[in-house]
Amino acid sequence: MAILEIKNLKAHFHTRRGVVKAVNGISYSIEPGQTLGIVGESGSGKSVSQLSYLKLLPSPPLKIPEGEVLFHGENILAMPEERLRTIRGNKISMIFQEPMTSLNPYLTIGSQLIEPLIIHLKKSKRDAWKEACAALSRVGIAEPEKAMKSYPHEFSGGMRQRVMIAMALTTRPEILIADEPTTALDVTVQAQILDLLREIQKETQMAIILITHDLGVIAGLADKMVVMYAGRIFEEGPVEKIFHQSEHPYTRALLRSTPRVDVLQDKIPVIGGSIPDLSQVGQGCPFYERCEFRTDICQSTFPTSRKIAHNHETFCHVEKFQ
Repeated sequence: MAILEIKNLKAHFHTRRGVVKAVNGISYSIEPGQTLGIVGESGSGKSVSQLSYLKLLPSPPLKIPEGEVLFHGENILAMPEERLRTIRGNKISMIFQEPMTSLNPYLTIGSQLIEPLIIHLKKSKRDAWKEACAALSRVGIAEPEKAMKSYPHEFSGGMRQRVMIAMALTTRPEILIADEPTTALDVTVQAQILDLLREIQKETQMAIILITHDLGVIAGLADKMVVMYAGRIFEEGPVEKIFHQSEHPYTRALLRSTPRVDVLQDKIPVIGGSIPDLSQVGQGCPFYERCEFRTDICQSTFPTSRKIAHNHETFCHVEKFQ
């Protein structure tokens, strides 16, 4: 049974240039113990789709004109702010994308780590301190007691990233939203963090929503994946199915542009063009101008879902690629 269901979610920014449709009607679900990977280029709506329903973006300019986000069957979008506060940072926790700016520069690492434990789990300051030290140690920070008394500016980007991961995991959330969780980490530490997430997930059946550009991380950690472009979902299905039988030109282009160690590549292919202005997107497929397989209908009509196999669907008019 799904722990989180997103149904036709739309998140629009009302600006002087017009309405920017950052998220334009997406639907998917995730079950306990499952890892869902969300991939796509910068500006495709991956992060906004999560930040919007958790009300972590200013409103206005953000408005959510349609959609439901059901957490254990309860619509988050209809919750009063007080109720949402008991869930956000507790039942649903998030590792933010920018470790250099996500921590408060005026507070010590320790004071920021113990806050969710005191507020959500009602721990005493002493017990919260002990748990926070253990969390820092678990993410590979040496001398956690000393680190707790330090300020964010005394840490490198990678160290701050580990602090953010520790903070997100202290409350043992039911859902962890990890937005580029390994961006500032070197390869060896990245592997340690991913192993840690797997271990905690196995212990607690925590669901993970993993937002990343790194298809290698998706391949190693995710069970299923969603491919987003220009605020829409283009393909969804089990990771193995999409990697070996992708059925959308955009997904195929993303996979081709990923460096490979098993193939000699003089030059890595790139996707020509760029994501369109989301305040000017029409009724057709937003990938039309960049797609090598486009047809006339693609320009005027966004495709409906086409089922490829069990739990694997795509949104594309083209059924056979040359």
